[in-house]
Amino acid sequence: MPSTARPVIYLDTSVALAHLLAEDLRPPEALWDDTLVSSRLIKYELWAPLHGRGLAESHGEAAQALLGRIAMLELAPTVLARALDPFPGPGSPRTLDALHLASCSYLADHGQTISLASYDRRMNAVAQAMDIPLFDMARP
Repeated sequence: MPSTARPVIYLDTSVALAHLLAEDLRPPEALWDDTLVSSRLIKYELWAPLHGRGLAESHGEAAQALLGRIAMLELAPTVLARALDPFPGPGSPRTLDALHLASCSYLADHGQTISLASYDRRMNAVAQAMDIPLFDMARP
């Protein structure tokens, strides 16, 4: 049965960091008009590099604002259990990527229509093998 839930974009940390740090490769503005969701992991994955680069003070307010726009998915036991199982596709995802992909899988399994926004090629390849659509990062 198709989902009647409003589609959401699962935001990977690579996209959030590119946005915050104004990197050459930045997400399209259209991304921010959608409903965003991510694992609570994004909070830690965002702050660690900001602290590591000495940017917490200069970028902290923007980071808090960005995190405030994202619906956070907890690392529930079912998500953690899924991350222990093998993933399809080429290679295996890194640990934190596996947790993000398990979170995507959890949402999809519970009827949520999602697409993944990520700059990580390996993560995108596994997501596609899992039949998780990718957000078009090139769209205006």
